[in-house]
Amino acid sequence: MADLGGSAAQNTPSRRDFLKRSTAMAAGATLAGGLTVARSAHAAGSDLVRIALIGAGGRGTGAAVEALNNKSYPNVKLVAVADAFQNRAQNSLGQITRRCKDKVDVPAERVFVGLDCHEKAIACGCDMVLLCGPPGFRPQQFEAAVKAGKHVFMEKPVCTDGPGYRRIVAANAEAKKKNLLVAVGHHLRHEDKHREVIKRIHDGLIGRVMYMLAYFNSTGVWSFARQPNEPELQYQVRNWYYYTWLSGDHIVEQHVHDLDVCNWMMKDQHPVEANGMGGREVRKGPQYGEIFDHHAVEFTYADGTRMFSQCRHIPGTWQSFSEHAYGTKGCANIEGHGDSQICVTGEKPLRWKRTADGHQIEHDDLFAALAAGKPYNEGDHGADASMTAVLGRMATYSGKVVKWDEAVKSELDLSPKTFAWNAETPVKPLADGTYACAVPGVTKAW
Repeated sequence: MADLGGSAAQNTPSRRDFLKRSTAMAAGATLAGGLTVARSAHAAGSDLVRIALIGAGGRGTGAAVEALNNKSYPNVKLVAVADAFQNRAQNSLGQITRRCKDKVDVPAERVFVGLDCHEKAIACGCDMVLLCGPPGFRPQQFEAAVKAGKHVFMEKPVCTDGPGYRRIVAANAEAKKKNLLVAVGHHLRHEDKHREVIKRIHDGLIGRVMYMLAYFNSTGVWSFARQPNEPELQYQVRNWYYYTWLSGDHIVEQHVHDLDVCNWMMKDQHPVEANGMGGREVRKGPQYGEIFDHHAVEFTYADGTRMFSQCRHIPGTWQSFSEHAYGTKGCANIEGHGDSQICVTGEKPLRWKRTADGHQIEHDDLFAALAAGKPYNEGDHGADASMTAVLGRMATYSGKVVKWDEAVKSELDLSPKTFAWNAETPVKPLADGTYACAVPGVTKAW
């Protein structure tokens, strides 16, 4: 995050001036009733920041509560909730209201439902949007938010394919021009233990990094039964985790956290190529869609450093959510939800306990920048982390060595041609109700 420069009070714009400047740059975008974005954000001279939640699942509900409870900017209010499904929007609103009653003002007319719900939420008079729906929708929703001049918090991952990555990068460039705040839900970057360890890696404490290990091995997640006469696209959106166009596969949806940390260890470089293997050994039923249940990838960076990655969704197996770096002088080991340590040859290990959860801190940090009138943009490393995970999936699905540049330039767009409940889905069930998954050596993955 860059500073505006200058420490004197007269050189630091007020939060009101910053919000006015950033929102007013949205090419004169207007809201219902003809008010400009800047005027609506500061009715009666208020510094109130109005938030719209788009994507009201468990993570979206949590993100809304964390934004409303941030410790840096108390004058915030939730003014809209949007989701593809009515019941999910209402359930989320109820949970948020119970936990943050005084900071919720969402009448029935600002509960938006359907595949175009983000458009209505963005146009409802908010200043900031929380994009927390399935990742396959992230590029179009981020584009719309930036075009309308909204500050953005968006969950990871931010794309599921090469075209989506390019859209995110282009929209983020526009966000910078408009001085919009952009946060990405890589909560590990905001945890003390990660910051302390990676600062010392960058300072050379373990010497030159030779290789890294990254793990996201777990038992798996939820699935929902098919409803009678349910349109295929609606079923897939409700079970979005199991369809590559929506989640990117679990290497993208979850393991992206670890891959981002490894890129961070490499001073925000991204790999230049990947090769790997994976498949579906246990999770084979129709409820599990088309994705793999295990991936193993070897990523190579420009200087030759390797990162060896594992992610797995198989019950009864070894579980780990962690990142590790091995250098010429020692090693660093970070548990995602645990403690961390650095071991240097011949010296006493350095250890850090896990303190506050980064899910809350990332919102504290975002709103601290807003309060100080400082630029804040996590879009670039967020996009590169997602594309690193997509690169890994391309390698496991194809069984081939995949170069970063060819992956980024890929024209293989996984999303539907149109977003409507009756639209044709990118993947369809077989006669027995199951879905075909990628076949290494056969599948064209980019």
